[in-house]
Amino acid sequence: MKPTSRRTFLKHGVVAATALSGLTSAMPVHAADNNVLKVGLVGCGSRGLGAVKDAFSIDSNIHLTAVGDAFADKAAAAVAALKKDEQVGSRIAVTPETTFGGLDAYKNVIDNCDVVFLCQTPHFRPMSLRYAVEKGRHIFCEKPVAVDGAGVKDVLESAKIAREKKLQLVSGLCYRYDPNILDMIKRIQDGAIGDVLSVRANFLTGAVWTRSRQPGDTEMMYQIRNWYNFTWLSGDFNVEQAVHSLDKSMWALGDKTPAFAYGLGGRMRRTGEHAAGDIYDSMGVAYEYPNGRTLISFCSQLSTCFAEREEYVLGTKGTAALMKGQITGENKFVQKKVSGNRFQLEHDTLFKAIRSGGAVQHNDGEFMANSTMITILGRLACYTGKRLSWDEALNMETPTRPTGYTKDSNPPTLPDENGRYKVEIPGLGLVYHQTVR
Repeated sequence: MKPTSRRTFLKHGVVAATALSGLTSAMPVHAADNNVLKVGLVGCGSRGLGAVKDAFSIDSNIHLTAVGDAFADKAAAAVAALKKDEQVGSRIAVTPETTFGGLDAYKNVIDNCDVVFLCQTPHFRPMSLRYAVEKGRHIFCEKPVAVDGAGVKDVLESAKIAREKKLQLVSGLCYRYDPNILDMIKRIQDGAIGDVLSVRANFLTGAVWTRSRQPGDTEMMYQIRNWYNFTWLSGDFNVEQAVHSLDKSMWALGDKTPAFAYGLGGRMRRTGEHAAGDIYDSMGVAYEYPNGRTLISFCSQLSTCFAEREEYVLGTKGTAALMKGQITGENKFVQKKVSGNRFQLEHDTLFKAIRSGGAVQHNDGEFMANSTMITILGRLACYTGKRLSWDEALNMETPTRPTGYTKDSNPPTLPDENGRYKVEIPGLGLVYHQTVR
């Protein structure tokens, strides 16, 4: 099979799948203002519960009818918490029969709703997005949308089918909806800093959480419980978290993707008792563009170290700091921040499009796939120690697939007799190198 080229990926996406059946259940819902929209939630963590509360503030005819999580007790606890919430409790129509647990819970949720929020572990987003599109559901899809190139290609294909079926698809890359960031991007596009030459992106934060193995956990369920710390589930921290920074950076560069990347990364603090999983805690990546522009990305999870979340866009007439809302150089500017909850605005956009009865179609598929892919490219460049092209990363086979999707399946990484997991060492490949205490 001919490999997918960068040009083909950007211009056309992946060839859409065979036309899907025209069953009633697969047709999109177009709801008038007074029609109740049934929402399903997949993934019952804090982001999922936050998404429900944001959506419910829009109008009174949005009801939660189904929830699902890999852990049944977590799904049940989420329903109980939402029912006690004074703001949303009266519209929680979930029953024990529509509360689902297990690795295929997403299917049951999607079967019982009009609109689905995909807020589960990133590894599962490509498959749940595809199922939602096949069923004709409108979709809110959290970031990142995949953990490898194969997943990104699948997402882009699903987004293309969603567009053809007139489904609404909104991404969790929330800065695309932030009025202050929108203002800064527009100023850059209007020439406030001249021609853009480079971007320096910092996403420097503290350490991430870890979770303990619970009695009865199989290795598969332990890793899913502790998902952030395993590359096959989270994509590594630069994919799961720093995607926001790289998304804004690509946006400032006209949503163009780089041709090559190289970088350095490792586990400076993830040793001894802090050695859970196999992800890194620091990365620095240089992304090269065909026209000579560069994007330099630094990201870390190192507590007590320098911390900053900012994107500096350098142009021929000045520099813009996106988060600060400042421009220095010929056209100096200090932004007067305006109010606007970017998480809320995502859902405002989604439900306004749904309520339009098809007059408006919103589809974030291309940029959410590209912004995820640039983070994967950076991770692979750091893991391998090589200068990789976009095409190489997009088509690279990586160990991100388990033997199956049951609690007893084997994940792609397994501990040795000392509880150590293999970690990517640049130039050496996967090596056991730390002890879990």
